[in-house]
Amino acid sequence: MGCHEDLGEQPIYTTRAHVFQIDPTTKKNWVPASKQAVTVSYFYDSTRNSYRIISVDGSKVIINSTITPNMTFTKTSQKFGQWADSRANTVFGLGFASEQQLTKFAEKFQEVKEAAKLARDKSQEKVETLSNHSQESGRETPTTNQASSINGTDDEKISHVGPEAALLQTENERLKSAVEQSNTNAKKWETELQTLRENNARLVDALQESSANVESWKKQLSACKEESDTLREKIAELEAQCNEANQEKQKNAQLTVRVKELEAELQDKEQELENLRKQAEIIPQLMAECESITTKLQAAETKNKELEGRIEGLQLDIDDSRQKQGNMKGELKKFMDILDGKIDELHEFRQGLSKLGVDN
Repeated sequence: MGCHEDLGEQPIYTTRAHVFQIDPTTKKNWVPASKQAVTVSYFYDSTRNSYRIISVDGSKVIINSTITPNMTFTKTSQKFGQWADSRANTVFGLGFASEQQLTKFAEKFQEVKEAAKLARDKSQEKVETLSNHSQESGRETPTTNQASSINGTDDEKISHVGPEAALLQTENERLKSAVEQSNTNAKKWETELQTLRENNARLVDALQESSANVESWKKQLSACKEESDTLREKIAELEAQCNEANQEKQKNAQLTVRVKELEAELQDKEQELENLRKQAEIIPQLMAECESITTKLQAAETKNKELEGRIEGLQLDIDDSRQKQGNMKGELKKFMDILDGKIDELHEFRQGLSKLGVDN
C-alpha cells in the first residue's frame, strides 16, 4: 500500500490525531481505527493534479481518502471533526489533542477542497475545448468535399481521376510481377512435388518393411513382457522372502537385546546371592554375639532391679531423715524461741542491776 510514495505525490501538511470510522452496521457508533494517535497527512499528486488524506498505523493504511469538491469537513466538537467519503463508503473521524490542531486541519481541508475544485474545472474546460475542436473539424470536412463534388469543373474531375488511374496501373504491374513469381514458384513446387512423390514411394517401401519388423518386434515384445512378468513375480517372491528375513533379523535383534538384559539381570542376581552367602557366614557369629548380649542384658536387668530396690530403700531413708529433720527444726525453733525469751529476761535483769547501781 505504498501508493502515496510516488515521486509525483508529496506531503503538503502533516498532523497527529486519533482515527475513527463509522460503524458500518449501525451507522451511528464510532469504531477506533488506531490504538493511539497516528500521523495524518495531506498529499498532493502533481501528475494527476489530485489531493488525498492518508494515514498509516504501522503497516496498515487506515485512511486513503481522495478529496473531491463535494466533500465537507464538519467540526462536531472542540477537538473532533469528520467527513464522508462516498468512494470508500464510510465516514472518517479525527480526534485531536487541541482545538487549534482541529481548526488548522479544517482550514487545510477547505483549502485543498478549493484546489481540487479548480483542478476539476480546468480539466472540464480542456475536455470541452477538445470536444468543440473535434466537432468543428468534423463539420468542415464533409462540406468542403460536398462543394468540390457539386461545383467542381471537368478539369477538376479529370485531376481527381488521374491519380486513381496511376494507382491502378501500379497495382496492375505489381499483380503481373506476382503472377510471374507465382509461375516460377509453381515450377519449383512441381519439382518439389515430384521429389515428394519419390520420397513417398520410398517411405511406403520403408513402411512396409518396418511393418514386417513391427510384427517381429511385437512377438519379441510379447516374449519380453512374459519374461518381465515372470521376473516380476520372482522379484515379488524375493521381496517377500527379504521381508520375512528382515522380520526374522528384527526378531533376532530383539531376542539378542532381551538375552543381554537377562544376562545382566542374572549377573545382578548372582551378585545378590554371593552377598547373601557372605552374610550367611556371618550369621553364627552374630547369633553368638546376640546370645552374649542377651545374657549381659539379663544381668543388667537383674542389677537394675537390685538398684531399684536399693533406691526405694534410700528413698524411704530420705523420707525418714526429712521427717526427722522437720521434727528437729520444730524443736530447734522452740528452743530458739525459749532462748530469745531468756535473753530478753537477762537483758531486763541487766537493766535492773544497772539501775540499782545508779541508785546506790
